[in-house]
Amino acid sequence: MSLTALNIAVHYGRKPVLHGITVKAEAGEMTAIVGPNGSGKSTLLKAICGDVPYTGTLTLNGHPITKFAPWEIASIRGVLPQSSTIAFPFTAIEIVRIGLTAGREAQNPNLAQEALNRVGLSEFGDRFYQDLSGGEQQRVQLARVLAQVWRPLVDGIPRWLLLDEPVSSLDIAHQLDVMDIAARYARDGGGVLTVMHDLNLTALYADQVAILSKGRVLAAGPTDEVLTDINLSAAYGCKLRVNTPPSTALTYVLPHSASRGKPPGLQG
Repeated sequence: MSLTALNIAVHYGRKPVLHGITVKAEAGEMTAIVGPNGSGKSTLLKAICGDVPYTGTLTLNGHPITKFAPWEIASIRGVLPQSSTIAFPFTAIEIVRIGLTAGREAQNPNLAQEALNRVGLSEFGDRFYQDLSGGEQQRVQLARVLAQVWRPLVDGIPRWLLLDEPVSSLDIAHQLDVMDIAARYARDGGGVLTVMHDLNLTALYADQVAILSKGRVLAAGPTDEVLTDINLSAAYGCKLRVNTPPSTALTYVLPHSASRGKPPGLQG
């Protein structure tokens, strides 16, 4: 089972933003979309979620997304946007219940609290959303998405987390907590497609990576094959070096120099 975006193109007015992008995410894995600012990462996720017009083909679990009724798609995939503006004074647990009512577990009266527990906000249910820090708000929104698609597998059919920069407002400990939650969801049979800025967290957690550059896929595939000096330097326009400490065999990325000189050519 997979989520497949085939030849996706997006225009904002007359300006092309995505140029025939193809990306495939498999259930049971975390697939990360990385790239510099303006490369089209969030636009691609918005197209997949139906938030912007696009051309091309999108399939989810083998079926065209356009064939799903709204309630069906809401029961299969939960979306965490970059930011969410709440105009009314909802409490944290009321925000989570919004996701609960969109999913298939609405009959479980304890699930909203369980979702808050999972994101480390067990004591925050009665606090007003507007009174929370940016990072706390982000975790409340993640709890909402988890409540919507709580079980990664339902009758053998995977469900999906679509996350747009899920750790952008978080300190390092909570970044790891959130990435652990996403990784566990994938291990348990669900699918995770996430837009990421942090290349080291991407290297640590993602099974597959697609690098976008100027609205196109520069490279895609297994993480250790895609995150290379040449690919990253070409994408970001500065010299980057991928390193692997001998004692751990974990990949990490550091700037090779402070210069933004001409990067090496595209791999392959």
